[in-house]
Amino acid sequence: MTLVQMQSRSANANLVCRTVNEAMDAADPQVCDDMTVQVALSVMASAISAGHLLVCDEDGLCTGLVTLARRAVVRDGSAYTDQVRLRDVMGDRGPVTSSVTTMAEAEHAMRYRRLDALPVVDEQGSALGVLALAR
Repeated sequence: MTLVQMQSRSANANLVCRTVNEAMDAADPQVCDDMTVQVALSVMASAISAGHLLVCDEDGLCTGLVTLARRAVVRDGSAYTDQVRLRDVMGDRGPVTSSVTTMAEAEHAMRYRRLDALPVVDEQGSALGVLALAR
């Protein structure tokens, strides 16, 4: 996955005009929310450099991301079994952004919410890709 280098607005006025669609990575591995966490871990491990998986519901709509950090919290929890499904640990639908959102708006939202990655969806809510902050 190629990380997007974001700069402050004063350093790069182009962020105001540039859209998320121009900077996002194509849709990374996607999994269905009825998949077990254990299987999702295997998918994540087999996907080269995948630090996250896009999670979709039975209708194909993006419900969020599962990250390595979130995986560790779930796996270390007392209620974890190898039968726990992603939908059981995802909680509410995670934040997403539109492909026509400006980079300035997306950067602000990600920094405000302390997100390293943000799913990009189309008008129907289907995953198009992921916007990731560089560190």
